Formats: sequence, C-alpha cells, structure tokens
Amino acid sequence: MTALPLFSFALRVYWEDTDAGGVVFYANHLKFFERARTEWLRTLGVGQERLRHEEGAIFIVSETTTRYLLPARLDDLLDVSVELQQLGQASLVVAQQCRRAGQVLAKGTIRIGCVDAGTFRPRRIPKTILERLA
Repeated sequence: MTALPLFSFALRVYWEDTDAGGVVFYANHLKFFERARTEWLRTLGVGQERLRHEEGAIFIVSETTTRYLLPARLDDLLDVSVELQQLGQASLVVAQQCRRAGQVLAKGTIRIGCVDAGTFRPRRIPKTILERLA
C-alpha cells in the first residue's frame, strides 16, 4: 500500500465548542476529528452524500481511542490531521491529531467501517474508493 500524504484541516475553536471555563469539551475533539476525516475524503473525491446515494454505502465509526494531552481553548486555531494507518476490504483505521502551533493537544485512532446505507450491515468499501485510498 502506497502511503497517502498526511492530510491537515484547520479549524477555529468557537464558544459552542467549550465548557464554562473556555476549554474545549473533551467530546468535541471527536467532532473535530470527524470534520477532518470528511474533508480528507472530499479531497480524495469521496463525497459521503454521493457515496450514500450512488453506492448505497455509508461509513460509520466502529471504534475510537483518544488521548488528551493539553487543553484547547476558545479562539485557538487548530490543525487536525488524518493519516491512513490500515486499509481493509470493509474498514479502515486512521490516526488523527489535534495540534495548536505544532503542539499535540489530543490524538486518536479511529476505525471506520463501511456498511449498507439501508440495513447497516457490513459491506465492502466500493472498489473506486479503495483505489483512491491505496
């Protein structure tokens, strides 16, 4: 498997992302990771809505592991990365990091499964997508 380049997505921390102390609520890092993965797929030509309508498939998160190292705060400009770690026929694993000025604030490993959009049963990732990820 040829390694895809590290993908990076910039986002700003808004008030809605934080707790009363102005610190990003821990679960919102998963939202940040999700946004970055969505944009990563989009740059590879994989629109998730098109995937659902044309292929009858959707990606779902089946497992996450997240480690929080330092707090992100209101108005921080964050860089969220996506790096493909493993590619199977029906799932993939990505490593993600959330950084501020190069310093890692949170990191995670996310397993994504491909399922039928109607039944939610596991299915193979469409060949055209596998080719873009390989």
